Amino acid sequence: MTAILRNESEKRIRGSLILTGLLIVLSAFFLVVFPAIQEEAQLVEQAYPEYLLELLGIEELHTIEGFLGGYIFPFIWILLAGIYFAYTSAGMISGDIRTRRMDLTLSNPVSRESVLLQKVAALWVPLVALSVGLLVLLLVGVNVLEESIDLGALIMVHLLGVPYLLVCAGIGIVLSVVLERIERAQAAALVLVFLLWLVDGLSHMNPDFEWIGDLTPSRYYDPSAILIHEEYALLDAGLLLVVFFALLGVATFIFTRRDI
Repeated sequence: MTAILRNESEKRIRGSLILTGLLIVLSAFFLVVFPAIQEEAQLVEQAYPEYLLELLGIEELHTIEGFLGGYIFPFIWILLAGIYFAYTSAGMISGDIRTRRMDLTLSNPVSRESVLLQKVAALWVPLVALSVGLLVLLLVGVNVLEESIDLGALIMVHLLGVPYLLVCAGIGIVLSVVLERIERAQAAALVLVFLLWLVDGLSHMNPDFEWIGDLTPSRYYDPSAILIHEEYALLDAGLLLVVFFALLGVATFIFTRRDI
């Protein structure tokens, strides 16, 4: 049965378009200030404390690749999009249980595993919308700024960012089946993703605690390395996918045994 997948996909079109539009507008504002930052790149890097440079992944800020990797992707993709995927996923199950829609859904000949997996699969809508929308904007913006960027690296920074967003979604899914109230699940998902992002950056401040950053998903997605050095960490992306499927497995296990 794919009825749930079709229905969930249709429901996510409007929200995905709104999200993509907002992030595109925000990204456009970033691109507008690039010429000014490019002229003062050295002063900007000196003004930031070292831990903040690590947090944002700022490197070679005077280049368009360094600017995208140090400004746009850390904020737009890693932080804001990550929070969105965790937040929206946290409402997948808890929201339907709260409104009693889950009772109606499970009254049909469909398993709980299928319900959960089809709801998760519907995330293809925001994934595609965000990836395509941001890619088009950056290509147009780079052209308007009369800069050049490797198309392959730009495509790869989007593709390798998908596993990171899926992990954020996985966090939300687990919270959605664990917590009964949708408000608590979504708030917890939002705070947790933000804290993981923050811990990743701050862990660089002390070498003795840098290992803590290895426990955060953002540690395994480095836009600057992809755009500037064309280093495609496929193993890191694979590890994030393993974590996502593990979280999905945990969520499925809990949901199939939960009394709703």
